[in-house]
Amino acid sequence: MKPPRVARPRLTRPAKADWRRARGGQAFRAGHAAEWLAAAWLVLKGYRILGFRLKAPGAEIDILAQKAEVLAVVEVKRRATAEAAETALSPAQRERLRLAGERLLRQRPGLTGLRLRLDTVTLASGRFPRHRRGL
Repeated sequence: MKPPRVARPRLTRPAKADWRRARGGQAFRAGHAAEWLAAAWLVLKGYRILGFRLKAPGAEIDILAQKAEVLAVVEVKRRATAEAAETALSPAQRERLRLAGERLLRQRPGLTGLRLRLDTVTLASGRFPRHRRGL
């Protein structure tokens, strides 16, 4: 006869504080809204949006857009001030985005012949979006 099975106590992960979970959700929604606003801004400027939040090894491309023979890898930055948004993209992040864009060009035959360019759209409270080309 087998001895009765004794349940082991389960280890539970400590729950995130409610305030932290709420802020994370707010940040996610605000970032998503900023990307849609940036995409709308680019469409008004004549760009065709090819993709959102494209995953690549080591990077995530916020927006992939095309205008004429240019394929723009667009990073969207939303900050409290325009100055903070302008300086939010580090050189290492630029390099990761450039490499991700090059990989995308190699993997998608429909994009051959396009010239790759890294752009940013920065958003700040009370200001129009600012599109900077060719970083």
